[in-house]
Amino acid sequence: ARLAGTPWRSNSEVPGRELRTRWRAAAGALDEAERSLERGVLTARGLDRVLRVAWTVADLVGHDRPDARDVALALQLRTGVPRGVPMALGALA
Repeated sequence: ARLAGTPWRSNSEVPGRELRTRWRAAAGALDEAERSLERGVLTARGLDRVLRVAWTVADLVGHDRPDARDVALALQLRTGVPRGVPMALGALA
């Protein structure tokens, strides 16, 4: 429903700029990912990819926008560094 009326059909198609400005994650949700960017663990493009996956996780578990756990899982999947979140999506609901 979020993408209705846009030229995109999936989170993977949405430009990073749109994900950061048009649809915002929950307050504080991106803090850890932004720290990873500052430390050089992620590039700006990598952060956009983490955000896309976080939106997909949020969609799958029924959140209206990504929260810190959704972003942590996306960051874990991107970097391979365990972040204390279960890999099973059902466990996040």
